[in-house]
Amino acid sequence: MIGWSVSTQRVSLGATLALLIAGISGMALGSLAWGGEGSGEAIVRAVKTPDGALGIRHYPANRPPLTPSPLCKLPVGAVHAHGWLKTQLELEADGFVGRLHEVSRFLDPEGNAWLSPTGEGEKSHWEEVPYWLKGYGDLAYLLERPEMIAEAKRWIEPVIQSQREDGYFGPRRNLTVIDSPRGPKPDVWPNMVMLNVLQSYHEYTGDPRVIDLMRRYFRWELELPEEDFLLPFWQNQRASDNLASVYWLYNRTGEAWLLELGEKIFRRMARWDRGVANWHGVNMAQCFRGPGIFYQQKGDSALLERAWLNYEEMRREYGQVPGGLYGADENCRPGYTDPRQAAETCAMVEMMLSCELLAGLSGQVRWADVCEDVAFNSLPASMTPDLKALRYLTSPNLVVSDAKSKSPGVQNGGPMFCMDPYDHRCCQHNVSHGWPYFTEHLWMAAPGDGLAAVLYAPSEVRAKVGTDGREVLITEATRYPFDEAIVLKVGAESPVAFPLYLRIPAWCSSPALRLNGQTLQTPAVAEGWLVLERTWRNGDELQLSLPMPIRLRVWEANHNSVSVDRGPLTFSLSIAERYVKYDRTEEWPSWEIYPATDWNYGLVLSDPPESGFEVGRRDWDGSGQPFTTEAAPVVLKTKVRKIPQWKLDRHGLVAPLQPSPVRSDEPTEEVTLIPMGCARLRISAFPMIGFGPEAVPWQEPKAPPIEASHCFEGDSLEAVADGKLPRSSGDQNLPRFTWWPQKGSWEWITYRLNEPKQVSAVEVFLVRRYERGRLPRPRVVPRAVVGWK
Repeated sequence: MIGWSVSTQRVSLGATLALLIAGISGMALGSLAWGGEGSGEAIVRAVKTPDGALGIRHYPANRPPLTPSPLCKLPVGAVHAHGWLKTQLELEADGFVGRLHEVSRFLDPEGNAWLSPTGEGEKSHWEEVPYWLKGYGDLAYLLERPEMIAEAKRWIEPVIQSQREDGYFGPRRNLTVIDSPRGPKPDVWPNMVMLNVLQSYHEYTGDPRVIDLMRRYFRWELELPEEDFLLPFWQNQRASDNLASVYWLYNRTGEAWLLELGEKIFRRMARWDRGVANWHGVNMAQCFRGPGIFYQQKGDSALLERAWLNYEEMRREYGQVPGGLYGADENCRPGYTDPRQAAETCAMVEMMLSCELLAGLSGQVRWADVCEDVAFNSLPASMTPDLKALRYLTSPNLVVSDAKSKSPGVQNGGPMFCMDPYDHRCCQHNVSHGWPYFTEHLWMAAPGDGLAAVLYAPSEVRAKVGTDGREVLITEATRYPFDEAIVLKVGAESPVAFPLYLRIPAWCSSPALRLNGQTLQTPAVAEGWLVLERTWRNGDELQLSLPMPIRLRVWEANHNSVSVDRGPLTFSLSIAERYVKYDRTEEWPSWEIYPATDWNYGLVLSDPPESGFEVGRRDWDGSGQPFTTEAAPVVLKTKVRKIPQWKLDRHGLVAPLQPSPVRSDEPTEEVTLIPMGCARLRISAFPMIGFGPEAVPWQEPKAPPIEASHCFEGDSLEAVADGKLPRSSGDQNLPRFTWWPQKGSWEWITYRLNEPKQVSAVEVFLVRRYERGRLPRPRVVPRAVVGWK
């Protein structure tokens, strides 16, 4: 049933209905409403996804035979950040990203292969320079800083000049770094990242040399023997990056042979179309999208759905935690699923980019929801508030962020949680594109030559719309994600008709619209888009309200722990943070962060549970850095009880969660919760306090009854008796105990028995290292103790 209310203003029904029917052809018609008095001829409808068949003519959307684009990225510079988002960009430019040449040895110009016009040089030939330049260049363009633009060009010019006659460009060393039975072969993974750099440079400057370079380079790839192309490991996993760049060029040149290369890349890439192909945390965030990228060429919707199934599998197996990611503190490991497990900063920005790309090629709201989840709840906490240092790993539950190794509690050993501008090699460079790419995808071109608000943040967009491609300016004033009000103001030299698409997040069930002060009837929409069809005039003001109710998520797979959400934000316990300088220089210090207040609390839930949280707001101008404990613009007050037995483990990590509900005899207290992204120290997955017979006391872990002459720092004494057996001597996925790297010595390990037991067998697995010589023959010798029989 279709219903509407007719404006009391004089309208042309015939003309308006003709526009409506043209705008919804090829899709199922959902709800429809007409604007109220004062709104003009405004039509509001709800759609699940934008219909790419309506066409995007003013920007390089997908050409046939690629699937029609539901959304199309605007060129770099079309979207500019305001408010708190601009602050992130400015802090990034003034922080370690913008001045990385002062701290990163990989940006040392001497012998740098990426700075050589001939691609020669033994230093910095791999991913680090392209990683940094990918975000640094876009950051320069978005902020329009001449000195940064000049610095970006200083790196880009020799890259363009480095192209050989056969089409290959970049460091020559990468041509022979892969060992194969057919001899040394190329690794094109670093070039995949540099292609992103060049694409942004072309979008901003229009430099035709980029198109020529990419055309010749892709010819080189096409002519490479198939058996020599995209050999494992990194390039094979991440080949969908290469594929996306091929489609970027195809949409500008229309050359059919590029689609032959697309088929070749898909044949040679890791089989993410069959499920999660690798459990390395960054590969997961970056590569799961692969089948969705190829969907554009194949047209098989199962490929697009596979990208979502991959994401669901990653979250189901290792991501039963808040923050949009999963526990892969290098790789995912069976049994390591607690919210104390961490994600790399690289994984955060790559997940955001995957979601930005998938939102554009599918038009599905769920990808934008995930992108905001990671951007607002995970990414900000990976760096210090001034963006002058970062850490390699960040966990949803993390109460000490120091330089001590936490392995094997997390897989990677070393100072993975120390905020350090000099360390964390890949993340140190790759984090650069997180906020700039997020900014560029706030707004996208939409079918019917319209515009779409894909992600929400204070910003402005200048773009061509309507039949004639007239330029409009839309300014977005908002304090989102901390507030539910979004105000869009249109600037146009003359009236222009175009559709405006507004994403309605899955968590919002009752959006509201006001146009020029008049309420619009809003059709029902569930995880989709509201589309406004009208002739827009200079000064039109559209108010969108996205009510943000309190929601609780119960993580059944993590002992029924609970997370608290409001809109796109997840909330964490507010823990006072004590910063201690650790090392480095006075200008670029490293920081350890320690808790200055208690953290071991469980939530005391009300009935209904959502009613036990009081929303509070702090003074904030909308522009200052909001992602700090002290500045958090919105807070929640709630009731808790302390769990004294919940402590740090011997590695300095939060001890794993135990089953909820938990019995606590401590007094009830009121605490403050702050947005998860504001908290560098955080408890974001809480135990629940219970009062009935089902509530159980928290068990304080006992010291393992095991001692050894030596234990490798990345291993665990507890692994001796955890009941998990390795599949082979090279199995790295399970906790293990080794005496590595001891050689030529007698080593021992003991297991204390509380009472006499019969020991029938002891198994020893030999870990084979890549060394010459025979493996030693192990002997198990019982120690002489009283009562041994």
